[in-house]
Amino acid sequence: MDFLTIIQILDSTVRLATPLLLACLAGLFSERSGVFDIGLEGKMLAAAFLSAAVAAVTGNAWLGLCAGIFASVLMALLHGLASITFRGDQLISGVAINFLAAGLTVVIGQSWFALGGRTPSLIGGGRFPDITLPFADALAEVPVIGQIYSELISGHSILVYVAMAAVPLTWWVLYRTRFGLRLRAVGENPGAVDTAGISVVRLRYTAVIICGVLCGIAGSYLSTGLAAGFVKDMTAGRGFIALAALIFAKWRPWQALGACLLFGLLEAIGNRYQNIDILGATLPVQFMQALPYMLTVVILPGFVGKAIPPRAGGEAYVKER
Repeated sequence: MDFLTIIQILDSTVRLATPLLLACLAGLFSERSGVFDIGLEGKMLAAAFLSAAVAAVTGNAWLGLCAGIFASVLMALLHGLASITFRGDQLISGVAINFLAAGLTVVIGQSWFALGGRTPSLIGGGRFPDITLPFADALAEVPVIGQIYSELISGHSILVYVAMAAVPLTWWVLYRTRFGLRLRAVGENPGAVDTAGISVVRLRYTAVIICGVLCGIAGSYLSTGLAAGFVKDMTAGRGFIALAALIFAKWRPWQALGACLLFGLLEAIGNRYQNIDILGATLPVQFMQALPYMLTVVILPGFVGKAIPPRAGGEAYVKER
């Protein structure tokens, strides 16, 4: 395997890890506030559909992004209403979000475009273009450093850079701001936060809305950046993989970046090397494509007991009188 091939695999890794990273950070905000959210998949799916639909009609990817964020935040508020206001079971609410998004996207898509639930293919301004960073072309011929800069760092859409910038921003918000301190506290001991005169409900709704915004960007990237339109169930379990990455990262942003890059690397390898010979036997294509999901199955039993979630996670808060 030559150096250029490695760079190409890593480039694909970054692209494929981007929606996972955004969804993982979304779950990080929500679960740090004590609201477990397995509806990441549904929010991403709703965002992917509406962003692609609006981008197809208007020819503007930015309007599609705004529409995708709107759809995801709407789903997030629905989850917040069920689990925070009405104190319903957070897991059941998340499952309902997933089912709702899976059904609505196909039904509405067929009604609007009559393409079997798909949207028209996006062209021109309907997709986010790749950005060439300064001096990337000039440094392309420079060995190693120039190739890394021009092939790996440069040449991604704006949403990829947004996802990468979201990691240090999330760390700063959670660990260096008053809001972050309160958010982490409400996930550990909401009673103490309430006693201090801080609204638990407001903090949790804020976290849920942030989760919706990040999932909206993730879903929009899938249909207007990574692909060129929406197809049925195009999230393909990425929301659940993001949850596994969140557990693997133990609810920390920098570790979440590493976990998502690992999942992205496995998917990139599976896409590039679909037939590998081991001891004279050829591994089937399905095995290579299932690598990220297999890692999810391995991580969950191995880390669920060891990665300690926020103590008040999954519990509805009832204000003491």
